[in-house]
Amino acid sequence: MRAEIVMSVRHTLSTLAAAAAVLALAACGTDAQSADTSPTATGASSAGESVVLEDGWVKSADSGMSAAFGELENTGDSDVTVVSVTSPASTAMELHETVENESGQMVMREKADGFTIPGGTSLSLEPGGNHLMLMDLVEPLHAGDEVAFTLTFSDGSTYEFTVPAKDYSGANETYEGGEHMDMGEHADMGEHMDMGDE
Repeated sequence: MRAEIVMSVRHTLSTLAAAAAVLALAACGTDAQSADTSPTATGASSAGESVVLEDGWVKSADSGMSAAFGELENTGDSDVTVVSVTSPASTAMELHETVENESGQMVMREKADGFTIPGGTSLSLEPGGNHLMLMDLVEPLHAGDEVAFTLTFSDGSTYEFTVPAKDYSGANETYEGGEHMDMGEHADMGEHMDMGDE
């Protein structure tokens, strides 16, 4: 009988030792997984994955120039910087800001260092402010046309979106240096018009 008890205790101890070894190995696997620093594991994402455009649109125009607007939202925790934009609708594009010059006139100019959007905030692209400038339209943009854009960020990632063209009589402004930008048939070449809602 004593031999049976000893055998039973040894069997139980062996089983417990094996179970402890399995748990230890499982714990090591968990540690290895938690040490993974890939973007998916840490919750981090590229700038292109963090940004969304809301209420986007582009000004319809027969030729020349146009501009795109909307609300760029950074849903991530880190700052992101838009460094460039492209579109098949234009041979050249620039990131523009509108500022007051020394004579008090509102003028637009290229924003050479890009648009930085802090984490958890948004950037308004609007007439009279920051906007995406289509410098040389490939063909007319008619109201209802869908226009594709690609933003490139400082981390090399991109964000693609498509917005509708809309008729809008504003967004005719003077370019820094005195040139007036003809953004469609409504532009008056001899007069500066601010980009506010009309």
